[in-house]
Amino acid sequence: MTLPAIDLDTLRTRFARALSDMYRAEVPAYGELVALVETVNGGVLEHDPALRARLSATGGLERLSQERHGAIRVGSPAELHGMRRLFAGFGMKPVDYYDLGVAGIPVHSTAFRAVSDAALAASPFRVFTSLLRTDAIADTALRETAERTVQRRSIFQGRTLGLAERAASDAGLGESEADELVDGALETFRWHTEATVSAGLYAELAARHPLIADVVSFKGPHINHLTPRTLDIDAVQARMPLHGIRPKAVIEGPPRRACPILLRQTSFRAIEEPIDFTAADGRRETGAHTARFGEVEQRGAALTPKGRALYDRLLGEVPERANGSTAGPGAHAHDAALNEVFAAFPDDPDTLRREKLAYFRYRRTDAGSGVARTATDRTAADLDRAVESGEIVAEPIVYEDFLPISAAGIFRSNLTGGVARAEPAAARTDFEAALGCGVANGFALYERLERESVAHCRPGASDP
Repeated sequence: MTLPAIDLDTLRTRFARALSDMYRAEVPAYGELVALVETVNGGVLEHDPALRARLSATGGLERLSQERHGAIRVGSPAELHGMRRLFAGFGMKPVDYYDLGVAGIPVHSTAFRAVSDAALAASPFRVFTSLLRTDAIADTALRETAERTVQRRSIFQGRTLGLAERAASDAGLGESEADELVDGALETFRWHTEATVSAGLYAELAARHPLIADVVSFKGPHINHLTPRTLDIDAVQARMPLHGIRPKAVIEGPPRRACPILLRQTSFRAIEEPIDFTAADGRRETGAHTARFGEVEQRGAALTPKGRALYDRLLGEVPERANGSTAGPGAHAHDAALNEVFAAFPDDPDTLRREKLAYFRYRRTDAGSGVARTATDRTAADLDRAVESGEIVAEPIVYEDFLPISAAGIFRSNLTGGVARAEPAAARTDFEAALGCGVANGFALYERLERESVAHCRPGASDP
């Protein structure tokens, strides 16, 4: 069998780079943010040679500079199904289900990403994809109008979905078709200044929730933000104002730690962009839309179910603790409470590993006689001894996914107007039916990565 000229990992890399270039042209502040992140990351690596060595040994250094996640919002089950087909052509699968309706955001979501170690190392690009919950529109007539508006549009170009399906089935494409697929996907995510609704309907939708207007009123699901990864989000947050960027007051997620866990995110307010409406009599009207914003993230260790349960419990204690804090109002009280509460979460890799709070990747070293490497065929205690002897190194597996409370916090901080609360609903079944497949379980994927890494440490095993 002849292999395609452009494999899925290369296709995904090309698409991520092209999307980044397009978004930089559309949102100039994104370019400022990327430059700031690169400066901060360079400073961290210069002052922490051990971290540089660890990242270099695991391929993390190469992926750091290119790592991004994007976010889009679609308006119908049919559009979500099309997105699943499109992302499959870039080697990306839906992982985990997030219902943001319980946090007052009328969407439910998944993240499309690569799932294998090799694919993640080649291109860790992710797209957080949300489907509008039209049940958040209580007004029946307005809800039906919104649904009809979405049904009239076609967000995919010509042969784009067909090419994506061929790429998925053949594990790649030829050079010219690869270019055509990337170009077609870019058109789906491009910003369009022409609204597909009147100024009056836009105002009605925005009054229900600004996100509803964002999803319904345009030709397609324009990329909402692209997010670079930093090694020190606190430094980026502190330096944003020096670059003319005003960040949100609070960094979402866990506090600053010696051993980072899960995901920390911050953002700057969305830009106001001009849009053109067409009135019923054909006249053009000019307005403005505010939805797209800048975001930066710092990723830490993926937690096990035990670790995630501890994280969720501690996070739940923060609001009450903040209300009783003497640290002052707002962000200061939140940060003080967050640090105080999370003192109960172990903050060194060895404890996280031994207490099975986080997932780890194991790899052999050249140290020792090699006798202890047989330990991985027996018990966890034997594996611990191999780690202690230096024959095996254990490193936290990077968390590749998202936190629903943090995502909701970012969304809320970049939307104007009131928040219409969508009623909680057991909607996962409907969401997966629209996708045309189930979403993968993130915990199972991390457990598999850890198990595979242990297997590669056994005598005679080849390097992964």
